[in-house]
Amino acid sequence: MSDPTIQVLPKGPYLIAGKFTLLDASGNRIEAGEKIALCRCGASTNKPFCDGTHSKIGFDAAAAAVPKSAE
Repeated sequence: MSDPTIQVLPKGPYLIAGKFTLLDASGNRIEAGEKIALCRCGASTNKPFCDGTHSKIGFDAAAAAVPKSAE
């Protein structure tokens, strides 16, 4: 498998594919496959994974990074 990739879906989740390790806020490993969708809207009932709620609540976010917005 290749290096991990992260793709931002318009009005949707982050898609992560490849070999990676997913850790929770305490550093505990979360079992996941080699392709997952992470919630970006904050409304999923299956956090950190996407459950499709973004489409029900009308989630809309920037699809591209804003230059100089990162600290």
